[in-house]
Amino acid sequence: MPRPTPARPRNAPAAPTPADAAGSLRFTPRNLAILGAGLAAIILGYVLLGAADTVFAPLLLVLGYAVLIPLGIIL
Repeated sequence: MPRPTPARPRNAPAAPTPADAAGSLRFTPRNLAILGAGLAAIILGYVLLGAADTVFAPLLLVLGYAVLIPLGIIL
């Protein structure tokens, strides 16, 4: 049988929500634009890969996955 969790005292401060934590991610329009460009590069890369383009398709996929998506998360 699980043990009941103790009630929090009334004067104790509430735990910070995930959005208030110091390391939380806050996406700005700049981040969303970079993530959108990464997603567009990935989609275009797969479309070109389906059309048997072996030059630009891998370049776009690497650009999207390895450059734009991480930049959009970090910045």
